[in-house]
Order: sequence, then structure tokens, then C-alpha cells
Amino acid sequence: MKIVLKNLTKIFPNRNKKAGGDVVAVDNFDFEIPDGKLVGLLGPSGCGKSTTLNLISGLETPTKGQIFFGEEDVTNIPPENRGVGLVFQSYALYPHLTVFKNIQFPLENLKKDQKLTKEEMASRVKKAASLVQIDELMDRKPGELSGGQQQRVAIARALVKTPKVLLLDEPLSNLDARLRLQTREEIKRIQQETKVTTIFVTHDQDEAMSISDLIVVMKDGAVHQIDEPQKVYDHPVNLFVAKFLGTPPINVFEGEIKNNELFIGNDSVFKLKDTPDRKVYVGIRPEGFILSDSGCLKCNLNRLEVMGRDMSVISTNDACINDSGVIRSIINSDANISLGNKEVRFNLKESKVHIFDKETEDCIDIEVLRNE
Repeated sequence: MKIVLKNLTKIFPNRNKKAGGDVVAVDNFDFEIPDGKLVGLLGPSGCGKSTTLNLISGLETPTKGQIFFGEEDVTNIPPENRGVGLVFQSYALYPHLTVFKNIQFPLENLKKDQKLTKEEMASRVKKAASLVQIDELMDRKPGELSGGQQQRVAIARALVKTPKVLLLDEPLSNLDARLRLQTREEIKRIQQETKVTTIFVTHDQDEAMSISDLIVVMKDGAVHQIDEPQKVYDHPVNLFVAKFLGTPPINVFEGEIKNNELFIGNDSVFKLKDTPDRKVYVGIRPEGFILSDSGCLKCNLNRLEVMGRDMSVISTNDACINDSGVIRSIINSDANISLGNKEVRFNLKESKVHIFDKETEDCIDIEVLRNE
């Protein structure tokens, strides 16, 4: 089922009457979600991603704009008639019902021509349970299940009605790290098997990038970038997107373009072709550093963190404005670095360096002539 959002906007009255004004939770959202794809809504808390999900589900009414499922305008259709399956962070299972009864519950409320026989309901429940691999848990109650098992029950309950659209709101937040990884892989598998159009809300960029066909990066109710995860990572449109995606995060420096050279502090790191002078921010991905005794970027060595295959070189530079105050460079663990050295030098991989205008923070296209 294709989903089309046209000028979708949601404005809430400001609860702080002294501050005045309204709160724009979703600001003029235009987007087409392709049929059968898994789309991640990604952004920090308060960016409007859950509100967007609630608008699509019908739990919230838009201030303006339209929502289409296929060619049908569902903007004013009640949630129960939209054909959506919802999975929340809290699981929301009935503690007094068995797993079987929890999954079956949505089918018991079907009316008129949609009403099913007991045999038909049982068949659907077993199919949904098999899909999420909880067949052996059907007689248990939620209190007897792990967090990951409860989440699978919640997903099965959402799928049992064969929804046109599956909506997942922070579904992994209550799970530990190992279960999060396992469950997100299961969500991707289930989505690929069912081919149901799925929207996945998260603030965790690792989750969004690992399972989404497309990601929508949001901030303050506005969409900043929509694309395939790797393309957003490789080509961020602005500094916010660059900083939000990536683990470890991108390293940011104050820089300057002067006389067709890119400077970080006093170090000239690239020769450029016909580029106007200006103050900039320079973003360098952790994997964008090449260790070299004659490298163009000089940093003060702090410590090393060996992580098996890779090694993080922790250093500082007066031009660095990272929140942590340090530069994290990922290099091969075979590299020979002496902690007795006070200085470490790097050349830079052009594809891993992003330049942003200091005023607008938008990405700037530059043409590098050669690496110093």
C-alpha cells in the first residue's frame, strides 16, 4: 500500500501560556512512501516523528494537509477503518490473557462482513505466531515472557488483521542491546516476508540505517533529508544530518577556505578548484583519517582504544568543536603508534570529508585538486 502525505501539518497549543504561540509538531510534510517498503522516521526526541505516525494511524487529526492510502484519502477516516497495525514501545498486552488470546483479540472486534469464525480466527492467530516464531508460547501469559517475546506477541497482534500498513513506534526501546539487535533483524525479516508497507519510528540511527529501505531525518517538525540510508550517510545535506548519523559521530572542525585551500586551524588539508573564500565547518567521518608521518592534519595524541579489527586514535585539535572535545579516528589495529609521541598526523579521505557553510550549515560542494 502506497502512502502519500501532502502538506501534512500538526500544530498544538502551547501549554506554557506565558510563552505564548503554538507548537508546530509536524511542519508541511510532503512525502510518498512506496508500496511494500520499510521507512524509518529518524530524529531526536521532540522532532515530530511519533506525531507523524499518529497522524498516519488516525490517532491524531492534522491541522492541515492530507493522507492517502493508495488513491484513497483517509484523512478523516477513523483509525479502526484505516487498516493499520500498530506496535508501541510499551507492548500494551493484556496481562490476564494468554498469548493466543492477546493475538486473537483484534479479530474478535471485527464486524459485519469481516467477522470470522472461531476456526478462521485460530488459523490466522497460528499463522501470525508462526511468522514471529512464538508458536510454543501460545498458552503463556505476558508476565511469563521475556521483553523480546512480549514484543513479538505485540507484532503478531498487529499483523493478525493483515493490515495495509504496519506502524512501529519505538518498538525496541525497552529491550537490552542484544535483544534489540535480534528483534530488529526479525522485524526486517517479517516485513520482507509480508511485503506490508511499514513505518518504523526511532531515535536510534543504527536501527534506522540497518533495516530501512528509506530514512526520513527530522528535526523540530521539519524534514531535513529523505533517501536511502547509505546515501544520507555519504551525502548529508546539512551539518545536523551529518552529526545525527554515524557511530562514532562525525568529527567537526572550524575551518576556512582561503586562496583555494581548505584549512583546519593552520593546517592546509586540501587544494581546491576555484572556490570562494569563506568560513566553514569541516566534518570528517571517523573512518576518513589516514595515518601518515607526513600527514597534512596535525593532532595531539591522547590515547588509543583497540577494538579488535579496528583501533580508535583519540586526539585533540584546537579547531575541533566536537561535543566530546576529542577527535576519534578509526584506523586498522595493525597500525604502529607509539604513545610516547605527543603528535599524530593524518591525511584525509576526500569522500569522508564534508564541508558546511558556517552561517547556513548547508553542505557545500567543492572540487579537490589534490590531497596535501
